[in-house]
Amino acid sequence: MAPRYEMSVGLHKGHRTTKIRVSKSKTVRDRRHTIRPARLKGIQTKHTKFVRDLVREVCGHAPYEKRAMELLKVSKDKRALKFLKRRTIEPMYIEGDLSKQTLLLLQLGTHIRAKRKREELSNILTQMRKAQAQAK
Repeated sequence: MAPRYEMSVGLHKGHRTTKIRVSKSKTVRDRRHTIRPARLKGIQTKHTKFVRDLVREVCGHAPYEKRAMELLKVSKDKRALKFLKRRTIEPMYIEGDLSKQTLLLLQLGTHIRAKRKREELSNILTQMRKAQAQAK
């Protein structure tokens, strides 16, 4: 919270603000460490992990994920990677007049995202195999 009166000149001039402090530990040294809000974007909290797991449990897998898992079952890792790479759809605008801009949906998935998805699906397959082995 900003103080009531800001100073316009001097050592501590300008609008006073409080920094966003992010630290799990209670030590004084770590509490001084600050992180910019933009750096907090990709952090997965307990709540988001819980929600994603719940949605996965209720909805199951998407059809393209099922197909990729079938490819992984028969040891076609490279083919699964190529398949997943083409599944990601990103919007792209054509250059030109702003009033006549049309939206193209190009299937341009990134290699890194496809690798991450393949790893996730292979982990799910190993968990399913372990569960089947324990059931027997």
